[in-house]
Amino acid sequence: MIETKNPADGSLLKTYEEHTETQLDSMLRKSDETFNSWKRYGIQERTKLLQNVADILESRKRYFAELMTREMGKPISQSVAEVEKCIWVCEFYSVNGEQFLADELIATDAKESFISYDPLGCILGIMPWNYPFWQVMRFAAPTLTAGNTILLKHATNVTGCAFALQELFEEAGYPEGCFQTIVTGHDKIEKLIASDLLKAITLTGSENAGKAVAATAASHLKKAVLELGGNNSCMVWEDADLDKYIDVMVKARMQNNGQSCIAAKRFIVVDSIYDEFLTKFEKAVSNLNREEATHEKAYITTLATTDIADTVEKQVRDSVKKGARVLVGNKREHTYFEPTILTEVVKGMPVFDEEVFGPVAAVTRAKDRDDAIAMAAHSRFGLGTMVFTEDITAARKVIGAIPDGSFFINEMVKSDPRLPFGGTKASGYGRELSREGMMEFVNKKTVYIK
Repeated sequence: MIETKNPADGSLLKTYEEHTETQLDSMLRKSDETFNSWKRYGIQERTKLLQNVADILESRKRYFAELMTREMGKPISQSVAEVEKCIWVCEFYSVNGEQFLADELIATDAKESFISYDPLGCILGIMPWNYPFWQVMRFAAPTLTAGNTILLKHATNVTGCAFALQELFEEAGYPEGCFQTIVTGHDKIEKLIASDLLKAITLTGSENAGKAVAATAASHLKKAVLELGGNNSCMVWEDADLDKYIDVMVKARMQNNGQSCIAAKRFIVVDSIYDEFLTKFEKAVSNLNREEATHEKAYITTLATTDIADTVEKQVRDSVKKGARVLVGNKREHTYFEPTILTEVVKGMPVFDEEVFGPVAAVTRAKDRDDAIAMAAHSRFGLGTMVFTEDITAARKVIGAIPDGSFFINEMVKSDPRLPFGGTKASGYGRELSREGMMEFVNKKTVYIK
């Protein structure tokens, strides 16, 4: 049995039964059967259904937002914003899907030659809890529109969101079997991946989960897209406009209670602006509004589970033992962890080397720009980097110096349906969103007519 609980008070929300192996096999076969008819739908039919999804999300925005807030504790205003972003990605692929999937003509000595983009079949999506609608939707919208079918294995603590998403697509008119939610532990995932009926896997989650899924997928010659952890650096150069961008930097770390793979986890600040940065950063963090998650003005609420709070607490404690200093915060109440700023952070501390999934900002002093760049690049992860500076020309020159999946100048790293999203190194491989994301789960077929 799987239970979902409200992280604010631990109250039981609902109990679900795990699917048996027999049920999972039946659902996989259903997905494959549906694929054989779904792939023959015209692209205009598919994009119309996707627009239906957007329309339903708009009409029931508050309902879906409140469900997210109940299950994982996100502030209600941020839950509403998440639904709105899901509407955006649906509308993006509804408008652009036909163009992205159109045959690409190639001039050769043939009478006609082109690339046809054909769907693969049933795709397994293993998704996390921190953005329970957005993480699923950014995978589902392009994947279904390309003509594939989906099995969703969501995080257990947001099982209600998982079933709500399935109901959403069915209500929008998608054939039964296009989108199915499976409730199972990780022990049964390996058997699903081994089945010839499953064609590929996408996972957003931890590094260890990514390694396990990648190994299983590789052993069966299955494609996998992995969006794993991040330890993003936020460089603050000496000419940064703090008055203009300090709130952006705070949001980059504290949004979603710091539970984001692309959050600014390491603030690497050039020495000449270090003191000014700390003064303004501390003031802005201290002003963040703590309320119950259902309160419209809430910005800081609880973490999603006690396990997450335990991990964050240990990472901070171990870093302090190694010399980090608590400037503000570091108070724990059950699943609530106070927004925290640590200074004197150096390599070798957990808050510098590891991904911290909570509202903890690690601040490191850099001698100059070159020192900041070297420290920013010093990470096992490679999801994203941001730099704040008025010297755009100089910032452009170091884009290639840090081998991350994204590089943002004077803005927080964020996902956008129009741009590819993904990482390098321990942050995974493959891309989501944009045309690149849609191309991950299609067969790029060469057609040659003489």
